[in-house]
Amino acid sequence: MTLIGWLQIILYVAIVVALTPLAGGYMTRVFNGERTLLSFVLRPLEVTLYRIGGVDETREQYWLTYTGAMLLFHVGGFVILYALLRLQAVLPFNPVEQGAVPADLSFNTAMSFITNTNWQNYGGESTMSYLVQMFGLTHQNFLSAATGIVLAVALIRGFARASVKTVGNFWVDITRCTLYILIPICIPYALFLVWQGMPQTLGAYVEATTLEGAKQTIAVGPVASQVAIKMLGTNGGGFFNANAAHPFENPNALTNFVQMLSIFVLGAGLTNVFGRMVGNQRQGYALLAAMMALFVMGVAVTYWAEANGTAIFNSLGIDGGNMEGKEVRFGIVASALFAVITTAASCGAVNAMHDSFTALGGMIPLLNIQLGEIIIGGVGAGLYGMLLFVILTVFVAGLMVGRTPEYVGKKIEAKEVKMAMLAVLILPLMILGWTAIAVVYPPAAASMANAGPHGFTEVLYAYSSQTGNNGSAFAGLTGNTPFYNTSGAVAMFVGRFWMIVPAMAIAGSLAMKKSVAASNGTFPTTGALFVGLLVGVILIVGGLTFFPALALGPIVEHLAMQAGTVF
Repeated sequence: MTLIGWLQIILYVAIVVALTPLAGGYMTRVFNGERTLLSFVLRPLEVTLYRIGGVDETREQYWLTYTGAMLLFHVGGFVILYALLRLQAVLPFNPVEQGAVPADLSFNTAMSFITNTNWQNYGGESTMSYLVQMFGLTHQNFLSAATGIVLAVALIRGFARASVKTVGNFWVDITRCTLYILIPICIPYALFLVWQGMPQTLGAYVEATTLEGAKQTIAVGPVASQVAIKMLGTNGGGFFNANAAHPFENPNALTNFVQMLSIFVLGAGLTNVFGRMVGNQRQGYALLAAMMALFVMGVAVTYWAEANGTAIFNSLGIDGGNMEGKEVRFGIVASALFAVITTAASCGAVNAMHDSFTALGGMIPLLNIQLGEIIIGGVGAGLYGMLLFVILTVFVAGLMVGRTPEYVGKKIEAKEVKMAMLAVLILPLMILGWTAIAVVYPPAAASMANAGPHGFTEVLYAYSSQTGNNGSAFAGLTGNTPFYNTSGAVAMFVGRFWMIVPAMAIAGSLAMKKSVAASNGTFPTTGALFVGLLVGVILIVGGLTFFPALALGPIVEHLAMQAGTVF
């Protein structure tokens, strides 16, 4: 580890914290229906869209209606994307004549992109046409990201409102999120990426002749527009198979740093939206402090593990850290930082192969996902995941002091705690359940490229990533098989929507409650004590749930490495 490396990490955290109130203030105005700098341009378009869709923007919805509209919206998205994949061979903008995507892979991919997972059991440049990349995948990148944000806002309204039955209007929220937040940021962002050398073209793949005289096909396409939203919307699906390690998706150190910032900016900003809407910005900063504490701990462990390398290499006199699977352009610190960022958020982008990290270095990204990616988290999903843990934390605090738990003026009662626990238990149900099946089912076990604990970790990471709607791959696992495509799609669906329904039920329940004024017995939720308790509850719940599985994978692999055994 070096001083320059730590300065990069400190600079990153400082810029994210500085951008949080700016992003939060703007998003609050958008979702409150207030006028913004873009209103004079976008308001007429917004009203036109409501008229075309038959939407009354003044009419709000109950939580169940809001959730039903969201589910119906994604059923339509799934059908459209699945059809595009299956009909790809006969559709235009297919310069290299890609064939139809197989049924099981189409099912997995369609489910992946509507759930904001962007898990890819395929190579983008060798499987998808330009039309599918643009109209199918990039289109869903916008809509799935917007969905996560508006669901978080609906839950915030549950905490902020009192004695009402509605939590907003899904159609209005998702229109405003897309028009006023995602598109206006992605347009200049994409232009910046083009300026830095990223392709944005509908031209055919380029044929080149190497110095040795060999012929090489260089894939290009509408890359910048997809990369902008894949990072900002914490989607992660790459245009190229190598994702953000590919020079056309991540040309240099500047684009790498900007991409890392864009992964966190909206998720961090939503904590400020929470504080503003509940009338106490310190509440939002307390959530951000808990997120950042977990994030910095994860970065420190991963950076330390990768910088120290492996015991076997060190015994041979080979030092300088573990550079296997990393881009020389970025080095150890930027690769470790990127890995923790992309798994602390539900963003599957990678600029290094996690499969090549040391055992402990690879464990932290895995644990980030298993904790529900509440460390900043995906746009929206991270905040409502964190708020579920907040409910559990104030419940624990209430047990310790012997009074009904409260949070931002709302009594937290049995219904909210039950719904929070239901949502939290969904992750281990899918992650551990499918992993247990895969490692004993012969056709699934045959897909593991490595034996021993490393092979187990490959499977555990795959189902953690899909259930957690992350999308990054540990690599080393052949996932494009009927079993993994089907089971993975189920894990993505359950991990996304079965967690949303309890969260929205909590939003509806809280919105109907009266606000209670704070008293001398109210547990303060804006100070260091609450932040520490919240972090502790998250780590304890995560440890009790996943430690046995981690012990079978990366932990035992680390101990074996120390003894001179590799897998």
